[in-house]
Amino acid sequence: MKSENQYIGDDKFKKFLNHYNCPTPLEVVKMRFAGAICSPNKDLRPTDVIISFWPEGRTPRLETKNEAELFFKFFMGLWDEMFITVTENKLALPRISPQEDLIKVCENRYNMVEQGFVEGFWGGEENIKIPAYIAQIVDSLSQVALHYKTLIAKINPAQENKNIFDAVLECDKMAVKSMAFIVEHYVLPHIEELKRTVN
Repeated sequence: MKSENQYIGDDKFKKFLNHYNCPTPLEVVKMRFAGAICSPNKDLRPTDVIISFWPEGRTPRLETKNEAELFFKFFMGLWDEMFITVTENKLALPRISPQEDLIKVCENRYNMVEQGFVEGFWGGEENIKIPAYIAQIVDSLSQVALHYKTLIAKINPAQENKNIFDAVLECDKMAVKSMAFIVEHYVLPHIEELKRTVN
C-alpha cells in the first residue's frame, strides 16, 4: 500500500513532537497507533488517538490551516507506516543491551505495551464485544506490562543484573508473541475494514 503521507523518519518526528511539547515519546506514539489500527472500536479515528498524546486541555493550538494540514500529514505519515507494519505482522520492541539502564528500559517497556498498544487497542472503549480469546490475550499483555514494573524493584544499580536483563528479554518475547497473535487471528482477517481516515 503506497502511503499518501510520507513518514518523515524517527529523528525528524522526534523534533516535531518536541516542537509541539508532546509528552508522549515516539516509541509510545508508534505502539498506540499500532494498537489503534488493531482496535475493535470502529468509531475510533486517528484524530482521537493523536489528541490523546497530550494531557486534556493541552492539545497544541494550530494557528493556520497550512499548519494544521502539515501537523496531521506528519502524524498520518507515521500512522500509514504503522499500518504497513501491522499488515506485515512485524510489530517489535527495540533491541536492548545489558549495558543499558534497566530501570529506564523497564519503564519504557511498560509505557510501550500498556500505554501504547493496549490503550490504543481499546480506544477508550473497554466494553466492546470481542472474542473471549482475544480479550484474554490483550489482558495478558497488560500482565506482561505489569511484570516490567515489578522487575524495577528488583534491580540493583550496583550489580550486573543479568537475571533482570534475561527476564526483560523473556517479557519482550511474550509481548511480541501476543501482539503477533492478535494481528494474525483478529486483525488480518478483516484488515480492509480497519482502514481509518483523519476525519
